[in-house]
Amino acid sequence: MLDQNDNSKTALISEINGLLADHFALYVKTKNFHWHVKGKHFRDLHLLFDEQAIEIRDQIDEIGERARKQGGDTITSVAMISQLTQVKDQDSASLTAEDMLAELRDDNQKMVERLKSMKELAEQAGDNATDGLLDDWTDMAEERVWFLSSFLG
Repeated sequence: MLDQNDNSKTALISEINGLLADHFALYVKTKNFHWHVKGKHFRDLHLLFDEQAIEIRDQIDEIGERARKQGGDTITSVAMISQLTQVKDQDSASLTAEDMLAELRDDNQKMVERLKSMKELAEQAGDNATDGLLDDWTDMAEERVWFLSSFLG
């Protein structure tokens, strides 16, 4: 029988995998928009989307390793990413720049909410390292929301 700490750790690992799936999905969506953005702000948005995609990509390994350090498994397939992510697919290559900005802003805001909700799970599991990283990741996601919102006026 699992004790409370094991249950807390299991819940945290599950949410870490959800966060990992969100990062994979948001990375792909952000690159999609980087490649397909058009309009008078093309260069600025092309560069912004690429910068944000790189930041998101660079967090992926660290997030996956948090689950492993807690004794859990991580995502093993694209299907698993699809099952666990809160980020909705966007297959269109012809969205307006404004629609791209709004969609990424909203996706990043959902990520901020997920990250903030994970703080309690990390505390319950006694995982101080994840707790601290959540603060850093939240700050990065909040900055992405801010930048994206600033373009929308």
